[in-house]
Amino acid sequence: MASVILFHSVLGLRPMELAAADRMRAAGHSVMVPDLFGGVTAETVDRGMELVEEIGWDTIRERAQAALAELPAATVLAGVSMGCGVVASVWPERPETAGLLLLHAPAEVPAGMNLTGLRAQLHVGEHDDFWPPEELRRWQMAAELAGMAAELHIYPGAGHFYTDPSLPDHHGLATEETWKRALKFLGEV
Repeated sequence: MASVILFHSVLGLRPMELAAADRMRAAGHSVMVPDLFGGVTAETVDRGMELVEEIGWDTIRERAQAALAELPAATVLAGVSMGCGVVASVWPERPETAGLLLLHAPAEVPAGMNLTGLRAQLHVGEHDDFWPPEELRRWQMAAELAGMAAELHIYPGAGHFYTDPSLPDHHGLATEETWKRALKFLGEV
């Protein structure tokens, strides 16, 4: 089974990420969910962005690196929204990464790494205001050009935070399909 680290969204470590980790653990995976905001959460994306400014990206990245130091080199890097940005910031230092599980946002594909055969899944909502279709196509093209085995899943009728049942974007069918695909992916990496 996979070793997974899941980085939370700009809203902080919330029940959504903890429930996601529980889903993965129930499937037999070892999952770490570090709190990159030190216990603080936000009610809105705007407040979350303020928290990122207050905490500082360097501190967030250092906390992510410290959590990763305890895990195997072949850990799957996973993120929720802003957490995918965290994945992008630590990924270049983890050449043995087993795979990428990206929820609600892509992670920039690093240049100069051997990514041949690296598996990745990106799950986004069709009505995600943060990631227009052309940006998603660019991500998929960059991943494929780098030799990655990249899957892009776009869920009809879903918005940005569609897997979070506490938020207005929640879409139950898209959430279940996301986790069906994600757990199959984790079982294969």
